[in-house]
Amino acid sequence: MSNTRGLSGKGAQRREQLLNTAEELLVTTGGSELSMRAVAAAAGVRLGHLQHYFPTHAELVGAVLERVLGRSAERLAPLLDPGRDEDDLIRALLAEQQDARLVRLFAELWALAARDPSVATAVQAFYTRYRDLVVCFLAERRPALGEDERRARAQVFIMLIEGASLFRSGLAGAPETSADTELLRTARGLLGL
Repeated sequence: MSNTRGLSGKGAQRREQLLNTAEELLVTTGGSELSMRAVAAAAGVRLGHLQHYFPTHAELVGAVLERVLGRSAERLAPLLDPGRDEDDLIRALLAEQQDARLVRLFAELWALAARDPSVATAVQAFYTRYRDLVVCFLAERRPALGEDERRARAQVFIMLIEGASLFRSGLAGAPETSADTELLRTARGLLGL
């Protein structure tokens, strides 16, 4: 994956602008339309200019993926601090699911992961890290639970939260208060409340 080593301040800034363009195209047109030519055209640069920063499509997609998953991991870590109140944690995670842009971005990453083994590997690593953070949260808060039960609860908790994104973002229908109430109850149960 490309990085910013060896780039001047202007080069690093231009690289970030190209990644912004690629990410925006991923959200608005989908992963199947995320070609090198489309990114170059949307960014208003020649294809050769884009290839200076990202020589291949795989490197461009890898850099977008690294950036998106990195931002998400940075958001998750403080949310899953064991000292955090469970209800506060659940509400904060669910609030993210109301961001339709973020949900579309992840939906496109999931679709890319279904077709590209390198993207799948990165997405799996992200969700393994997410699960491990929830396991640590549970270990600190519910030490009586065995490791296998903590891992299973963490996995189902993530499935519940991530699956809720389609409805909470409005992509699969309007969110309903009664469904949110049940969602909170179920999430609390998984965390042992």
